[in-house]
Amino acid sequence: MPLIRNSADKGASRRSPDASASLASASPDERWLAARAAIDPAAIPGLGDALSRERDVRVREAIFTALARIATPESAAVVLPYLRRDDANIRTGALDALRAMPQAVQPHIPALLDDEDPEVRLLACELVRNAGGAEGSGWLCALIETEPQANVCAAAVEVLGEIAGPAAVPSLRRCAERFPDDPFLAFAVKVVADRLRSAPPTPRV
Repeated sequence: MPLIRNSADKGASRRSPDASASLASASPDERWLAARAAIDPAAIPGLGDALSRERDVRVREAIFTALARIATPESAAVVLPYLRRDDANIRTGALDALRAMPQAVQPHIPALLDDEDPEVRLLACELVRNAGGAEGSGWLCALIETEPQANVCAAAVEVLGEIAGPAAVPSLRRCAERFPDDPFLAFAVKVVADRLRSAPPTPRV
């Protein structure tokens, strides 16, 4: 099911003009309509407050969708903390919302790649795939030079295989050398390095 539903959202906006007040309603249906009606950056604080206390899955999805639709660095910042949640459904909802607003997410990526939580760093590698732009390859190369977690390096290597060029090969080689006892990572690095040596970089916009 797509995250953004433009035609339905327009209808919801007509039905629920007072989105700000309705986000605090006791009715899940009213909160859902209010979230779907939120289209302006001025709604970000209210959406963030509502998201922090929302327990209804459908309403929470609508709030994530609204923040992705607004698509500013500020709306992305509201979503980012939910990458840390233990609930896999919430993490997935946050990641989907962030993927849907790549330009808004891009300013946050360097900090995510440097986060103290390895799970956040791993998810940040996934975001680089679509939101890294021209800097994405450099960010991931810098990460794998020092990243202490092999699984995070593996995630970065996978994305580098899609966005990088031959210039990434030395960083890939050094990454594999830092984990001599990890055959999976060594294999992944070899596959990606061989591919990058034999093909030009994929243009990223």
